[in-house]
Amino acid sequence: MLTAIIAIFVISYAAIAMEHPLKVNKAAFALIGAGLLWTIYSITTNDTHRISEELAESLIETAQIVFFLMGAMTIVEVIDAHDGFDVITNRIKTTKLTSLMWLIAIITFFLSAILDNLTTTIVMVSLAQKLISKQEDRLFFAGIIVIAANAGGAWSPIGDVTTTMLWIGGQVTSLNIIESLLLPSMTNLLVPLLVTAYTLRGRTISNQPRTNGIDSSKKTSRDVMLFSGLGILAAVPAFKAVTHLPPFLGILFGLGILWLIGDILHRNKDEDSKQHLTLANALGRIDLASIVFFVGILLSVAVLEHTNVLNSLADWLNKVVLRQDLIVMIIGVASAVVDNVPLVAASMGMYSLTTYPTDHFIWEFLAYCAGTGGSILIIGSAAGIAAMGLEKINFVWYLKKVSGLALIGYLAGAGVYLLQYNLTH
Repeated sequence: MLTAIIAIFVISYAAIAMEHPLKVNKAAFALIGAGLLWTIYSITTNDTHRISEELAESLIETAQIVFFLMGAMTIVEVIDAHDGFDVITNRIKTTKLTSLMWLIAIITFFLSAILDNLTTTIVMVSLAQKLISKQEDRLFFAGIIVIAANAGGAWSPIGDVTTTMLWIGGQVTSLNIIESLLLPSMTNLLVPLLVTAYTLRGRTISNQPRTNGIDSSKKTSRDVMLFSGLGILAAVPAFKAVTHLPPFLGILFGLGILWLIGDILHRNKDEDSKQHLTLANALGRIDLASIVFFVGILLSVAVLEHTNVLNSLADWLNKVVLRQDLIVMIIGVASAVVDNVPLVAASMGMYSLTTYPTDHFIWEFLAYCAGTGGSILIIGSAAGIAAMGLEKINFVWYLKKVSGLALIGYLAGAGVYLLQYNLTH
């Protein structure tokens, strides 16, 4: 049984990693893998009651992440439908390429912590396309945006899906992960920026941002939805800390509030003019394929956890590598090649909360490494894939121009975290 389970997981994992060459959505492979794994596990175990209990437990854990992501994605879609992000982008007026790079990178870093790295990358790459006419410069900016978005998402409980998984799973707490990873994540970004600033010095921007006029009623609804949406997203960690309820309930509660605000704002408009602004319409625009992928991969990893495959893997790594920091750094580099969601899900199953309690070194460092290691290759993160699609970035081009910057940032941030941890513990 174990041999079949491991073989199916490895094959489905490989298919997920080869999504683009195969031209088949990775969600399909994740769902097929989950179905086969649970089927084999159920047939070979022949204990219906036990399987039902374990599947129910896994489904509850998976549903919490899925509901949270659906709520957060919908809020971001509503803000975007109201052109809320123009409030940020229309204020960029610099004429120097280095100044623009610093502005975009810093905005991306902090915006990613509030939204998520995928959405922030889409917003900021679209902004760069409006500001920069030269394609080579735009490609380079897209690479910097990927690094900034992944670095910004790593230190926030809602900024990256892997950190969110660790937060919802109880491996990290919101305040501690911010305190522990803010400095390493900033280092991850600042080192590549300092190198890049030297190479771009003295260069100017060929075309300037254009601010479109907007009537007062649209401006009011835009500002209300932007600040309400961002406020709700930022308040979710506080909701969890005060009520001790799961984050998905906080995000759904906030979604209901935003839905009410939106309907009140647009209640006097006719159906055609307000249709694209409604929460109902935003629900139809969220990336459901990614949601389904998370369901499939988390249920697949659950089988490995229930069959103790992950525990055995953890024991083997501890015996061979010996050092936990090196193990986690290897996982981070591996996330540049394969999706970091199943890597983190597997790691959560490998190491128990009993042995490694909440806010343990291994969970904090895993959040950093898995969140930022994906920047090393363009295919290593959702942010990278988004930038690749928007700017048609070539894999080899990114490898030559950006991967080195991402790697030195990754190593520098890891060094800062390890130094910081040793000094404070």
